[in-house]
Amino acid sequence: MATWGYYNFDNDAAADFSAKFRDTHSLGLLREALADIGATEAVEAQTAQEALAAAEIVAALLGKPGRDLPADLLPITVQLTPEEAPMFQQLAREAVQAVTKQSALLAHWGQGENAQDWQQLQQELLDRL
Repeated sequence: MATWGYYNFDNDAAADFSAKFRDTHSLGLLREALADIGATEAVEAQTAQEALAAAEIVAALLGKPGRDLPADLLPITVQLTPEEAPMFQQLAREAVQAVTKQSALLAHWGQGENAQDWQQLQQELLDRL
């Protein structure tokens, strides 16, 4: 059964991504998810979902976790303090900005009853980054 909601971990792609990160603790996985955004003009939904999840993990690494960060990720983010944090921070900001400007998620969440909530959630993520 598919999971779908406007919070950044309320979808299957983000849940799969966060589980993979939880199991591997791979900073390369974060880098890949964030860097993939810059490679395309229109960001597909799954790519955008993974990038937003990665950006949320970066915010947690920076000591600013979001309210919907899966509880099993918090201990990992506390243990990891990447020296590359400023690079991850910039990549995460750019990825979130790209998703909110031109993506399948923007097309989906940019209209309707949750449009303002989704936009506010992404702005809060940018503020934490």
